[in-house]
Amino acid sequence: MDPADRVAPEEVALRPRNVRFDLDDAPLHWIPGDPYGSHAVTALNLFLPAAERWFSALLSDALEYVRADHLREEIVGFVGQEAVHAQTHDRVLVDYLQRHGIDPARFLAQLEWVAGQYDLQMAKVPQRHRRKALASGTHALCAAEHFTGVLGHWALNNSWDEMGANPTLADLYRWHGAEEVEHRHVSYNVAKYFNMDYLAQALSGVIVSFALVGIVLRGTKFLVHADPDLPNLGYPRLLWKLRASGKRGAIPTGGMIARAAGRLFKPSYNPVDEGDTAQAVAYLATSPAARAVHG
Repeated sequence: MDPADRVAPEEVALRPRNVRFDLDDAPLHWIPGDPYGSHAVTALNLFLPAAERWFSALLSDALEYVRADHLREEIVGFVGQEAVHAQTHDRVLVDYLQRHGIDPARFLAQLEWVAGQYDLQMAKVPQRHRRKALASGTHALCAAEHFTGVLGHWALNNSWDEMGANPTLADLYRWHGAEEVEHRHVSYNVAKYFNMDYLAQALSGVIVSFALVGIVLRGTKFLVHADPDLPNLGYPRLLWKLRASGKRGAIPTGGMIARAAGRLFKPSYNPVDEGDTAQAVAYLATSPAARAVHG
């Protein structure tokens, strides 16, 4: 049997879930007393749809070279979940921000431009080099999905409820995070199938770590600037505010993100050690948004 066809105990069959979120009454500062933490989480989730469309395009293209049946099934399930994530965030978050007088179009256009470079670059790759180019992409995807899995696990175990966070937005981000935990193994399995070695894993970790932090920080500054109730802070003061949000538990701390990045430099790294599949599946079975559709 091909190693990629072996199913590890933590891997479950992946399927997209129908969900419904009503954010009509959700406040802009949805974590009470913490507008900066609120905007940081919203910025991350504004960024994810563009990234997830790139993830899906990359793995859909990679299917051409994948012969392992189980891995092909994982890719199809992964792409289905990411499509629902992107569509849901595009629909509900853009409307939510617009209701509060913030038009995210300029920031989203910048993200789409970045994500669109994938198609432009792949169009220039000769057919004989296509598999190698896709392999490099899968290595970067492995690092990106490492962080989405880490953040998803954090969302499932944070203190938003104790802080009085808006329950619908908390559910939106936890539903998304739980599915990231659920499918955290897929990108790693694909990258290994495309012969990711330690050097590729470490290099991708460096590039993706800086890109993720930079984009989320840029998005947070955009939302803070657009928020009429907040001063237009420069990056140093904004970072200080976010440090306070992290210490309070509203967002992950910088130290947590740094430690997560560091784990990508371990030769023994495996996403099975990041998050708890049983916890994620249990949350998905009880998520108010999923129950609103199926219950």
